[in-house]
Amino acid sequence: MLLFYHGVGLLLMLIGTSVTQKVISDYKEPSIPLSLISVLSAGPIEETVFYGIPFYVFGNNFVVLAGGIAWAMIHILNTNTVTISNLAYANWLFVIPSLFFSLRTWISGKGWFAILTHSAWNGTFFMLGCAFGEISCINAPYEKIFVLRIGSIILSGVLLTLTYMLYRRTRDKERQRRLAV
Repeated sequence: MLLFYHGVGLLLMLIGTSVTQKVISDYKEPSIPLSLISVLSAGPIEETVFYGIPFYVFGNNFVVLAGGIAWAMIHILNTNTVTISNLAYANWLFVIPSLFFSLRTWISGKGWFAILTHSAWNGTFFMLGCAFGEISCINAPYEKIFVLRIGSIILSGVLLTLTYMLYRRTRDKERQRRLAV
């Protein structure tokens, strides 16, 4: 399932990039400063905020789908300047199928797998980008990166803890409901 959705995403990304470059003559895929910590912590942060927490708070698949749509739409804004010729179309096209992977994973009760694969995928492509010179691996003053890294790690931990507590609450309510019947 992971390979299917990510494969479709890669295909959409390649086709979309080609079309975008033909339609917008001066188009260049934007990039924002990244670090290994930021791409690894994106898994827990994004998966819990847009999928896990809505799933365990509302228990409604449509709410989780809405969170996934919001998550995908935010990915088009991976840029420092928001103009039609500077949006992250390739990134956005890639994450659309990933939305359905995360949705299916969370509603099947395997949210931890979505978090793990999200971080692993991001980390793998960050390292490949660094190795092939596609992205800058060190691109901000150390102090700024250090604060962002610590903040990302703390936020990831807090959100994972909150999601786990909501999971336990949901599981306990379901157990009590079954015992009452």
